[in-house]
Amino acid sequence: MNLNVLRKGRKKAENGDIFVFQLKQEPNQYRYGRVINAASNIGGFKDTIMIYMYNITSSDKTRIPDLNRRNLLVEPMATNQLPWSKGYFEYVENRPIESNETFEHHYFRDFRGKLFDEHGNEVARASEPIGEYGLQSYKTIDDKISMALGYPV
Repeated sequence: MNLNVLRKGRKKAENGDIFVFQLKQEPNQYRYGRVINAASNIGGFKDTIMIYMYNITSSDKTRIPDLNRRNLLVEPMATNQLPWSKGYFEYVENRPIESNETFEHHYFRDFRGKLFDEHGNEVARASEPIGEYGLQSYKTIDDKISMALGYPV
């Protein structure tokens, strides 16, 4: 794992939650993520947590920069509470999500190439970014982040 354990949390993820994560290769830097939809239906799973992860760093996790959708590190993805409960994601604060901070629609592709929206509805067309239609574990999230930044998986 390239993700450091920060602080284990029991708080249930909510829309607008901002969290930090940290990589072993970047010990003095935090990166940011955000809960976009805490009740999405992605990959055939109900009430998944759709998150954005940003390519933005800060040495002070409480000084939250502008979390703009143009600065995504990886495509939107769905996960469960484990990244927080294991301590890989640390809650910082909750802010209302503004319409210009997210994509209007979120799309995901399954292993057959079929496209779905964040509610589990199959769609004929999709716009980028297109995520993977499945539930991501903290390990697969670690792999995606590591690959995006060029760190060994």
